[in-house]
Amino acid sequence: MNAGAWLHRAGLAGLVVGAVGISGPAHAQQTPVVVELFTSQGCVACPPADAYFAELAAQTDLIALALHVDYWDYLGWKDSFGSAAFTQRQKRYAKAAGARMIYTPQVIVGGLDRVEGTRPQEIRDSIAAHAAMAPRVTLGVRWQGERLTIEAEADPPLGKPAVVHLVRYDPEETVLIERGENAGQTITYHNIVTDWSAIGEWSGKAALMLSADAMGPEPLVVIVQEAGPGPILAAVRLER
Repeated sequence: MNAGAWLHRAGLAGLVVGAVGISGPAHAQQTPVVVELFTSQGCVACPPADAYFAELAAQTDLIALALHVDYWDYLGWKDSFGSAAFTQRQKRYAKAAGARMIYTPQVIVGGLDRVEGTRPQEIRDSIAAHAAMAPRVTLGVRWQGERLTIEAEADPPLGKPAVVHLVRYDPEETVLIERGENAGQTITYHNIVTDWSAIGEWSGKAALMLSADAMGPEPLVVIVQEAGPGPILAAVRLER
């Protein structure tokens, strides 16, 4: 289904995290690849991708995040997790890649690889390729009350500036879809992004240190991504 120049439906750099020189308890994971799924409750092609995404969300060596877009809401069912902000993020990815259309389900691996969400083997291959890449950024995060202290170092220094993002997500929700293309289906969604905020910029030259408010019950992810958006350089997941 084509919905204009930006809308279409379709049936390199590594991400590495390590501990840095931080005093106190820190949270870090080794080489988690970030996998973003752009999906919608109103998309008839999305349920199989959502089901496969549940497998990715269960893997501890990945950070799998589902971003529900809002551009299919006109089909008769308003996505209860949909956000115009996530539609805009997908559009920025498309622009960075020189693409004129966006679609669901779409998977972005490591901020770079664009894969149709209905192609699990291609997704697995992309994840494996990113997991094998050498570190570029070392990232450490620790709690200070209800705030996070975030530190990062790049070796060698980055050639382009990066953005630090704080992502909040809901681990699991089940939804009965009453109207639209998926009417009558009950679907369980995983790692549903509820907020994605840019909290700082980093030149990638000197070491980074910043603090961010982390109040609330939801799990968090800190992501360092080349501006553009470009490759995801580092990420840490923090459980409450």
